[in-house]
Amino acid sequence: MITSAGFLKCRQLNRRLGLLVASALLCAGCFAQTPAASASTYPNKPVRLIVGFPAGTGPDIVARLLGQKLSEAWGIGVVVDNKPGAGGLIAATEAARAAADGYTLMLGETGQLAIAPNSYSKLPYDVQKDFAPISQVVSADFAFLVNPLKVPSKNVKDFVDWSQQQKGLFMATFGAGTPGHFGAFMFGDALRLKPEPVHYKSTGDALTGLFGGDVQGVFASLGLAAPNVKAGKLLALATTGPVRSSALPDVPTFKEQGLPELEFSSWFGVVAPAKTPADVLAKLNADIVKAVRSTDGKAKLEEAGFRVTGTSRDDFVRIISADTAKWGKAVAATGFKAD
Repeated sequence: MITSAGFLKCRQLNRRLGLLVASALLCAGCFAQTPAASASTYPNKPVRLIVGFPAGTGPDIVARLLGQKLSEAWGIGVVVDNKPGAGGLIAATEAARAAADGYTLMLGETGQLAIAPNSYSKLPYDVQKDFAPISQVVSADFAFLVNPLKVPSKNVKDFVDWSQQQKGLFMATFGAGTPGHFGAFMFGDALRLKPEPVHYKSTGDALTGLFGGDVQGVFASLGLAAPNVKAGKLLALATTGPVRSSALPDVPTFKEQGLPELEFSSWFGVVAPAKTPADVLAKLNADIVKAVRSTDGKAKLEEAGFRVTGTSRDDFVRIISADTAKWGKAVAATGFKAD
């Protein structure tokens, strides 16, 4: 259930978004006058890979691993450019307005490309018109985390029993309108609880809230969850994937605990501004797929808690379309609107 406090935070987010988008558009204009690229010479200068989240987050981890592999293959630098804010919308706005020459790309994610079109009445970008999907590179399950020093629970049933004895249940999210936000709603709906979402700027900030006892639970990507769980700092009660994750093999899925409706995941994929030359897009797809499916590239991504996909361009288009419809149902069920 989205409360008045949640709506207030979303309205504040929207006002900040307007100011930040204006800055992003000005910045994007700096790259507007660039000659069209050709696959025969591409790339011949550094490529910028925009990420809409801070350093150290799941998207950033994927972007840096991918950037490293592409740099090695091309002999040309890939600069990861973190543009956090508004759940990734600031980065998406800048990427959509960048020159369509192949030298500005974005590592997009579910929230920016599939959820935001459902949760915003007016987005500063149009996913279908402003972006050329290149490849979905990884998918990511989530772990439901609690602080073992604050929450005496060993599994989901324990958590439900404990939470019903509390005066309120607060669940952290890594931003309004993100998979973690709607995951919290689906969690409450499935277990007949009424969690209050507390929106943070990033998953790292959300984990800080969990450590401090300001919230009682959070859905975090396995890439960030696994190190904290293995170090004994946090406890994972369940994961959201169809099967157990190799990153946390001892943690059962929600499905194993009788909650198949809590099976969901996120994904990250590379997009370019629309009208980027088709031959450049084809080269980018081939090089990106080769990078993430390489023996060491795949191993590093899986070690960080991701499932490597490396799809074709057409498959990524279909994934975005299907997930826009799927997450649209979750948005409609909550009645949530970010603006």
